[in-house]
Parts: sequence; C-alpha cells; structure tokens
Amino acid sequence: MKLPAAAGRRLIEEKDPAFMERRLFPRSGVRQSLLLRVCKSMVCFHRPRQKLCREENDMEKMIEMMLKLAEEKQYRRLKELLAEMNEVDIAAFIDELDSEKAVVVFRILPKELAADVFACLSVEKQQHIITSITDREVATIIEDLFVDDAVDMLEELPATVVKKVLQNAKPDTRALINQFLKYPDNSAGSIMTAEYVGLKKTMTVKEAFDYIRRHGVDKETIYTSYVMNEARQLEGVVTVRDLLMNTYETVIGDIMDTHVIKAVTTDDQEEVADCFQKYGLLNLPVVDHENRLVGIVTVDDIVDVIEQEATEDFEKMAAMAPSERPYLKTGVFQLAKNRIFWLLVLMISSLITGGILAKYENAFAVLPLLVTFIPMLTDTGGNAGSQSSTLIIRGMAVGEIEPADVFKVVWKELRVGTLVGAVLAAVNFVQLLIRFPGQPLVCATVVVSLMATVILAKTIGCMLPMAAKVLHMDPAIMAAPLITTIVDALSLVIYFQLACALLGL
Repeated sequence: MKLPAAAGRRLIEEKDPAFMERRLFPRSGVRQSLLLRVCKSMVCFHRPRQKLCREENDMEKMIEMMLKLAEEKQYRRLKELLAEMNEVDIAAFIDELDSEKAVVVFRILPKELAADVFACLSVEKQQHIITSITDREVATIIEDLFVDDAVDMLEELPATVVKKVLQNAKPDTRALINQFLKYPDNSAGSIMTAEYVGLKKTMTVKEAFDYIRRHGVDKETIYTSYVMNEARQLEGVVTVRDLLMNTYETVIGDIMDTHVIKAVTTDDQEEVADCFQKYGLLNLPVVDHENRLVGIVTVDDIVDVIEQEATEDFEKMAAMAPSERPYLKTGVFQLAKNRIFWLLVLMISSLITGGILAKYENAFAVLPLLVTFIPMLTDTGGNAGSQSSTLIIRGMAVGEIEPADVFKVVWKELRVGTLVGAVLAAVNFVQLLIRFPGQPLVCATVVVSLMATVILAKTIGCMLPMAAKVLHMDPAIMAAPLITTIVDALSLVIYFQLACALLGL
C-alpha cells in the first residue's frame, strides 16, 4: 500500500457532497444505493436516479402486495409500483419469486433500471434470467452494468452462462472484463472499477466541469476526479469542492492534490479496507506497478469486503473452512466438507487429553472426588484463553497490536490473568468449603489449579495468534479450537500434579 509522505495532507473526500452532485447534474437526481440506506453517515454516488426509500415495515407490506399482483398477473400495476422503488428492494422482491415469474417481472422493468436491479440479485436468479432472456437483452444488461459488478457476477456463474454473457458483450467491454478477471482473487484489482473521471492538469476549471457534465453520467462517482499525464500515470486528485471553490480560469494543475493515497492492483483487499478505515475515504485510486491509473475502489465495494473478511474470520475461529455462499444456499455435503477437516484434527488432538487422564488413573481410584472438578477447570481455562485470543486477533486486525508488542501483551495478560484467577479462586474456595467441609486439601488443590489454569490460558491465548502472525499464518486459525485443546491438556497436568503433591496420591 502506497501512502503519502506529507503528514499534513488534506483528505480528498467530504461527507456530504450531495449539493455538488446536483450542481453538476441539475436535471437529475441521485441514485440511492444500498450503502446510503445502511450507512447514513457516508455517501457514495452512482448513476443519477431518484427513487423512493420506504421504511422496512412499509416495504414488507409493499412486497406482500406486489407478490399478490404477480400471482394475479397484474403486471401494469406492478410496473408502476416497481418504478417507485429502490433497486435493492426490487431485487429482494424478485428473489422471493419463483424462477418463471422472476423473469417476467425483470422484463417489465424500465430499461434504465434493469442493470442496477440485476447487479443486486442473487447468483441463482442472475443465472436463471441470463439463460431465459434473449441475446440482445443479455447484451443490454452487460453494457449497462459497472465493470466491477459484471466481474463479480461472472466469477459466480457457471462456465456455460459466462460464455453466453461474454459472447454478447461488445469487444471493448469483453476485453475490459477479461483484464479484470486476470487479477488475483481478493486483490485490489479484482474489486476495482474502471468507471472514473480522468482529467489533465492543463485543463481549466471550466473545461473540467464541461468534461464531467459530458462523461460523468455513467461513472461510478464524479465527486473525485483523477489527474493523469499522457502516459496515464497518476499525478494528483481534484474534488468537485476544489472546482467549485475556484474560478473558471484556474488551471487544474494549480489546485490538484499531489499527495495521493493509492493502492496497487496486487494489494490484498483487506489492506485496501484498512486504508479506507484509516483515512475515512469514499474511493481509492488503483495503479499498476508503473503508477498508471487502472481503476478505483469505491466504499460500497469495501463494505462487501469487510463483511466477507469478518465472515471468513468467524468461520476460521469456529474451525470451519471459509465458504463464500450463504448458509441456506449451501448444500449439506459442502457444509460437511467445510467442517470435517478441523473436527478430525481436534478429535485426534483430544487423544492427548485422554492419555493424560489414563496416566493419572490411580489418582482417580484413590480419590474419585477429583474427577468432578475436571469440567470446571477445563471449561474455565478454555473460556479465559478464548477471551484473550479474541482481543489479540481483533487488535492485530485493526493495526493496534504488532508482533513486536509481544512482551507488552504477555505482561499485561499475566497481570489480568492473576487478577481474574484470584477472584475466581476465592469465590470457588468458599463454595467448595460449603459443599465439602471435610476436604480442605482437595478444595485448596482445586482453587490453586484453577488460578494457575486461568493465568496459563490467558498467556497462551495472547501468544498463539501473535506466533501465527510471525509464521505468516492466519491468527484466526490459532484461536478458540487449538487454544481450548492445548489449555485442556495443560490444565489437567497442573491439576493432577498438584493433587499428587498436596494429597500424597
């Protein structure tokens, strides 16, 4: 990730640029995207189009009514209602229909709305619609889609459907899509779009406005324009705010910001997301290794990346292979395949715990009461370790903790473990004395083992994710599953060693 050297660089985005968009397109509204509905504090502009946004409860009633209209084949009335809706809500409605009605409803959509709705549909509905409509309709959709949306769609569709789509695309569109498909998965190049406004530094403000008015309608965003030289190398950025605050005669080169935050096409999408979060960006230019501008990443794509990365981390922490498909749309065998490997690994590793129990079988025979405290010790140790690992993984994910901080982290967790362990031991000692008044040494063995287990679990919980980072492994894999197994084994060793020493077993 390439970052600017100047610390005092001003950010190129504003949080409320709607009035500027209307200034450039006075006869157009602003298309309300999913991001506008979910993140009201941020703004991301796409193709201009004003739609009504209804409250969730009203939308549920609306969808019920539209489902009834579709059943009764009242398509004219249905078309009127669809014209007033946001494309995301229309897509949600079409996803509720059976395949045949979904195609019929999609075909009655206004031409200027069809591509936006298509981009929001589920993969299954996209596939069925593509295979059901004519080649001419396919060509219209693929030409109206933003390139990044088209690429996302093609990556999910079967090869036969992809072939039909590419055959009906224009040569230049097909070449651009093929170029995007060559970028590595989960890279900046794979999530960027080529629909951006490019200016020259020799232009005046008036020329820039004229250019944006002519070409900006079909761009992903027009608020930020990118200044390039003849070789298409990125030289700076200029915002609509910059243009509005200067006279028509001002030259772009005099007002552009040359300290540009940018990504390279091969940068990991998680690094790009971190950059958006760190600098509060709405979009980010993407360059190749020769600093040529090849596209931009917009914040609505980053919202999808953040959701995808978070889901992947949760699945890894739960000892499952990551899946890109929704749960209800994933087959039973695929779900089993995603889970079986780590379950086998953990099952085999649990044999270590069984071996420890077998080793201390004589202690059980002498004092069976010891067995009743094993679940409490192992569960408490596993929970304590999971708490630490979760915080450390989160800290490393947001850049708060680095592997170099290992000694600070371990020292802090040792103190936290001591405090937590002391409180748990004290509470446990009281209840054990009440339940087993004639076994003070057993009570002492349990509480000392408990405190040692908590301290050990906290230490292991913070060290394993950091060790994984150093070894270039995913810290999430080293989280709950492995920590629980390791802590279980060590807590049993501590417990029985103390029991043998204190009770003379």
